[in-house]
Amino acid sequence: MLLRSLASLCLLAAVAFAVPAQEKRVHHQADLSDHDHDDKHGFQYDHEAFLGKEEAKTFDQLTPEESKDRLAKIVDRIDTNKDGFVNHAELHYWIKHRQRSYINDNVNKHWKDYDKNQDDKIAWEEYKNTTYGYYLGEEFDDVDDKATYKSMLNRDERRFKMADRDGDGIATREEFTAFLHPEEFDYMRDLVVQETIEDIDKNGDGKIDLYEYIGDMYTPEDGESEPEWIQTEKKHFTEMRDANKDGHMDANEVAHWILPGEVDHADNEAKHLIHETDNNQDEKMSKKEILANWNMFVGSQATNYGEDLTKRHDEL
Repeated sequence: MLLRSLASLCLLAAVAFAVPAQEKRVHHQADLSDHDHDDKHGFQYDHEAFLGKEEAKTFDQLTPEESKDRLAKIVDRIDTNKDGFVNHAELHYWIKHRQRSYINDNVNKHWKDYDKNQDDKIAWEEYKNTTYGYYLGEEFDDVDDKATYKSMLNRDERRFKMADRDGDGIATREEFTAFLHPEEFDYMRDLVVQETIEDIDKNGDGKIDLYEYIGDMYTPEDGESEPEWIQTEKKHFTEMRDANKDGHMDANEVAHWILPGEVDHADNEAKHLIHETDNNQDEKMSKKEILANWNMFVGSQATNYGEDLTKRHDEL
């Protein structure tokens, strides 16, 4: 009995590890950074927007001299028309490209795990057997919460079929990207909204009320007073999220919440960087102007140290 329990725990861990990143619900349109955009307290948001989240970590380990040298080479790459300046269109394209690189890296990482026959395609059967194979044979008998794992399988299959545009049961790299990152594809929009509602809607009425909205973000501990930010979120719900004021968010309102298509973060960031760097106000940046403001674009050990000092000072 003990050995069976230990085996079940190990297998549960294996399945949890096998299920890839698409199981995480998309709450909001992907932003350029996990940090708040507040230049008064550092430029980490700008670093991740300009470099991509992973590359920004690399620059954080460099000296200021190394960081500026690499930045100079990046500027040459951004300046695609080779006129010696970086304009809005070039910077906007670069930032969008960096964000897309993050997605491509994530897809490539999972691709190797699931393309078992190395035909540069992933069939639904390949994905299903790799992720759930052992449990399929046992009909989830070794899993305590059978319903959860069956629900995960059904959800994966529904998303895979939606991403598989030609309906042949086989995902190309583009279709597998839509499977892992549906928020990036217009034709997956309705599915993202549906998954979000299913995860938050606890009473099963197909809508999200205020209590479900807050409950998805915060569960109070015994005796704990409600944080101030909860009041802000409640206000957002009543004044913004619930547009028709019926006390719920329906599918259209959820879509506006999590997929605000009118917001182009890359465009906003490009405008911001040019505004802060373009000293002569000619609406473009020279390499000299960029390097003079290098710590806004890229990090280093020195800038991180400075941000740490600022953070400690604020805490005091």
